[in-house]
Amino acid sequence: MTQEERALAFAALHRKGDPIILYNIWDAGSARCVAEAGAKALATGSWSVAAAHGFSDGQKIPLPLLVAREILAATDLPLSVDFEGAYSEDPAQGAANVAQLIDAGVIGINFEDQIVGKSGIHPTDRQVARIRAIREMAERQSVSLFINARTDLFLKESDETRHGDLINEAITRARAYAGAGASGFFAPGLADADLIGRLCAASPLPVNVMMKPDAPDVSTLAAAGVGRISYGPFPYRAMVAWLRAEAEKVYGGGGK
Repeated sequence: MTQEERALAFAALHRKGDPIILYNIWDAGSARCVAEAGAKALATGSWSVAAAHGFSDGQKIPLPLLVAREILAATDLPLSVDFEGAYSEDPAQGAANVAQLIDAGVIGINFEDQIVGKSGIHPTDRQVARIRAIREMAERQSVSLFINARTDLFLKESDETRHGDLINEAITRARAYAGAGASGFFAPGLADADLIGRLCAASPLPVNVMMKPDAPDVSTLAAAGVGRISYGPFPYRAMVAWLRAEAEKVYGGGGK
């Protein structure tokens, strides 16, 4: 398939009530493993990619390492890259940075509204301008880039009993981001099935939920109307925990 055909195929996998499941990867090896397991598309997680290269999350890993050419070469599946805040608060520069991913063959990004490296979230109108700049750039490149517009409202609020107070703002942002050209709406940290259902019903975009230990199961999320389920850093963390445990068996038993 051409890049545009992969982009359109990826978008078509986002169906309300029949979500695409993305078991997030971090390098060419993990990409091949997940592809061979039956994945229809691939997506990186920024935390995992950074950790695998020895960096912390939060745009600490050098931009060239996120272009993911080795992952693109490992499989023929559509690839979405978790691009955090596009490495710039400036709309034009952020769009130029995303263009590097498109040039490599990437067909989708996660793009978040938190101010990376700081405590706040971009005002809605500011984030709208940033999304619009990316969409206009992608249109000039003739690629239907899947912009998965992420809100960090729920991740920033650690008290899940207060997430209900944030739903209306999340819906407002979903609608605004859709108007700016976003393709999906990502709400990591939201785990209450009823609140997820409210967001899915009101959002004009397919809603992405991150699977985490206290999240509802896949069938519950599908029934709530979710269009995309991703696993974020949890596959990498599980792999590292397994590796450490196996190494401890060797070295704890006197291995050399």
